[in-house]
Amino acid sequence: MPMIDALWPEDALTPEAEAHLVKELTDILIKAEGYDPANPIAQGVSVLNLHRPAAVFVGGERSKAARYRIIPSAPEGQYTDESRRALVKAITEAVARAENRPFDEVVSRVWVFPTEIPDGTWGSRATIYTLPDIHALLAGEAERSAGAERLARRRREKARMTFEATVDVLQRASHNA
Repeated sequence: MPMIDALWPEDALTPEAEAHLVKELTDILIKAEGYDPANPIAQGVSVLNLHRPAAVFVGGERSKAARYRIIPSAPEGQYTDESRRALVKAITEAVARAENRPFDEVVSRVWVFPTEIPDGTWGSRATIYTLPDIHALLAGEAERSAGAERLARRRREKARMTFEATVDVLQRASHNA
């Protein structure tokens, strides 16, 4: 159930380029979550909210060039470090295409913040959906266990980071004692 909050000024793109970018961002996020962008169910539950900032300032000065802030949200477990990197690059490339400019000319003006929503807190249609529920909805009931595996992988990753941080703190404390 991809969800995107996108912020860019009203006049950043032509209406045609903007419509194409909105569709492309939606498809990029569906693919980043491991689903088929041609899946009508995935398309039907993918939402992009476009926000129009009144002004954007850089260093206290009004920005002369359009700036983009794109926040794709996915249920916990959908992203890996590699998929987040690929998502940021794909979104930046899509903005470059929408502006019809080289990647190097837009890269510093595109900010992407892939966000994971903790499992058990994704609410829609008056209920809570877990990652296995979402995976079953978008990939088929037979694939429910793949959603559970993704979530378990992400939680192992978080536990490993917590463990490594704890070891680091204990080592520093023993050296300072």
